[in-house]
Amino acid sequence: MFKPPFVDGDQADTALCGQGYAVLSPQGCEQWLGAPLAELLALQPFWNDLPPDAYLRDGGRYRSRRHGSFVVTGDRVDEVPHRAHWQPLDYNALHGGIERWFEPLDPALPPRPVWQALLRRLARSADALRGAQPWFTEAHCFRIDTEGGIGRPTPEGAHRDGVDLVAVLLMQRQHLKGGETRVFEAAGPAGQRFTLTEPGSLLLLDDPRVIHEATPIQPEGAERGVRDTLVITLRSGGFQDP
Repeated sequence: MFKPPFVDGDQADTALCGQGYAVLSPQGCEQWLGAPLAELLALQPFWNDLPPDAYLRDGGRYRSRRHGSFVVTGDRVDEVPHRAHWQPLDYNALHGGIERWFEPLDPALPPRPVWQALLRRLARSADALRGAQPWFTEAHCFRIDTEGGIGRPTPEGAHRDGVDLVAVLLMQRQHLKGGETRVFEAAGPAGQRFTLTEPGSLLLLDDPRVIHEATPIQPEGAERGVRDTLVITLRSGGFQDP
């Protein structure tokens, strides 16, 4: 198992702009966010009520999720009416080209102060990449489990998302092996592979510059393995729509 190449929280945006990604330890995430890590991890119970993903084209039942959309401009966070998640086939050959109507986020989640702080801080990182502007933001609460034997965090394989910034926050990891994160240059040979194991670890990606994936997970022992993540994407100019 390869350890993540962590950077300090105050160096996250510099690393993101320089190399196209940044990986933060839980302590680095707390420093970057400017809010207590305990408040962020206290959101994890929201992952215990995620409905199954009905759109998996590989026939699997290993993924549960919810979805919400926001527009973040500076310190202002506006939740938008519930909408479908859509990606072009160019970015998601497995599930692209269709409107996927996932169940919305629990209405008690977006008003949480630490949730608002997280979206604002991500917008600042996106501002560092592209300049200050409104950020069309989608939030996905994911649970991948091993109840059927193998769970696939990225069934579409190595990919980009067609956005400006991708954030992957590990909320929980229990009773599993696998789930290695891989980040590659989109236009070069360089790459990194590592495994996020500590809740509160954060990966930031400059989506046009890098390709990413996470390898399948398997149970470790008799208990069901669970990997909970929060994936947030920020895009300039508008949401991806058909």
